[in-house]
Amino acid sequence: MTESKEQNVRLDKWLWACRFYKTRNIARQMIDGGKVDYNGVKAKPSRIVEVGAKVKLLQGNVRREVLVVEISDTRGPACVAQTLYKETEESIKQREKQLEQIKINALLAPHPDEKPNKKDRRALINIKYGM
Repeated sequence: MTESKEQNVRLDKWLWACRFYKTRNIARQMIDGGKVDYNGVKAKPSRIVEVGAKVKLLQGNVRREVLVVEISDTRGPACVAQTLYKETEESIKQREKQLEQIKINALLAPHPDEKPNKKDRRALINIKYGM
């Protein structure tokens, strides 16, 4: 990975290099959609990343808050990408709480034991659309 104190890297490229998002296009869409904050302010994809900045982002259903430790514009292995940022303690606690809540909600949702057959599907359609 190329690391330098004077390297100018865009926010969307840094998020992609840190493996928060699979493609730069997805990173750009998340930034444009207001799902990423840079130092508490709504960011633009072309924002230059600085060491020590605080980035809040939405990854899936989980909100994360990370501090920029290093800057890189190259996407590498996950173990190297994790050295580019440090997640805050508060964010880790909040993320664990959110994941626990998601698991509880999944257990409370009804799960059929088997796939409905043709007769059951027709009955469900009749209930749903009132036919």
